[in-house]
Amino acid sequence: MRASILEEGLREAGYSRVTILREMKNLMRRIVDLDPDVIFIDLENPNRDVLEQMFQVSRSVHRPIAMFVDRSETDMIEAAVDAGVGAYVVDGLRKERVKAVLDMAVSRFNAFSKLREELDRARAALDERKLVDRAKGILMSSKGMSEEAAYALLRKAAMNENRRISEVAQSVVTAARLLK
Repeated sequence: MRASILEEGLREAGYSRVTILREMKNLMRRIVDLDPDVIFIDLENPNRDVLEQMFQVSRSVHRPIAMFVDRSETDMIEAAVDAGVGAYVVDGLRKERVKAVLDMAVSRFNAFSKLREELDRARAALDERKLVDRAKGILMSSKGMSEEAAYALLRKAAMNENRRISEVAQSVVTAARLLK
């Protein structure tokens, strides 16, 4: 009954490819094989085991997830959000709401994905900066040059070799390790 409400709500919203999984056995494998655009979960009361499975699914599938539950507790909501659930709807399974919940789950997923990408870029930039600083330190100590001169040397080598400065810095650090 509950699955048919979701299915009908999705079909009325214009989605024709709807697959319903009723068994939790091999859930991750089945979801990976189906490769859905969005995952809807309907549970009366989620437990830790189900949320752990959803955490594994969200890590491997990277899709928006919406969950409908009848009852909830604060720790379950937090666990669901940690598991990648973008829309956690308590006592609200009605076909008229399915499209809005879908839109919310997709929107939150996209916003979170953008934040994750920004974080990854910031971490990569920080790692590159640390690498360049290490290479400058190696050049400063081995060639007795200033920090500015070491950076200028790295930059010139990068331009001459048509490489990124972090790639040249990695070469300097690697060479220094080999020469120790």
